[in-house]
Amino acid sequence: MNRRRSRWRLGVAALVLPVAGCVPTPRHADLAALGPTFAPEVFFAGKTVGEGMLRVVFSHAKPVHVEGQGRTGPDGTLTLVQRVEEQDKPARMRSWRLRQRPDGGYDATLSDAVGPVDVEVQANLLHIRFTMKGRLGVEQWIYLQPDGRSALNRMVVRKFGIPVAALHETIRKIG
Repeated sequence: MNRRRSRWRLGVAALVLPVAGCVPTPRHADLAALGPTFAPEVFFAGKTVGEGMLRVVFSHAKPVHVEGQGRTGPDGTLTLVQRVEEQDKPARMRSWRLRQRPDGGYDATLSDAVGPVDVEVQANLLHIRFTMKGRLGVEQWIYLQPDGRSALNRMVVRKFGIPVAALHETIRKIG
């Protein structure tokens, strides 16, 4: 029984490891900086536009266009509504709610998420983790650039811990 299980695991690993190599995982330590400090409730307030490339395993890279409209309420809660366009797919809407806690952390919800959304800020980095339908794990590293009006988004989607998609996007604050 153990021999059969070991062969099965070895076979799965032989199939999965080459596939995982098809989706680049982010190497972006060079994007980290001490400042400016990322304040998502400030950066995403108003209009933002994102342009990027999505790479999905067994598929060609596809352009992604995201238009966002954010509003910060009197209690400091950011509500961000985004229109996401991927090549060959109908546009879809998603919404975020993000509020800073007194301890400096953030409470967040996302319409794409199933369950909690984990958000941390470390200097110029906005780090987001959540799970989507189909048990897809999503992790984003959004780096505010020195101009304070643009950010670089590096996102990885994993299934069973294996990278299956990656997005490299530049987000610009328009208004």
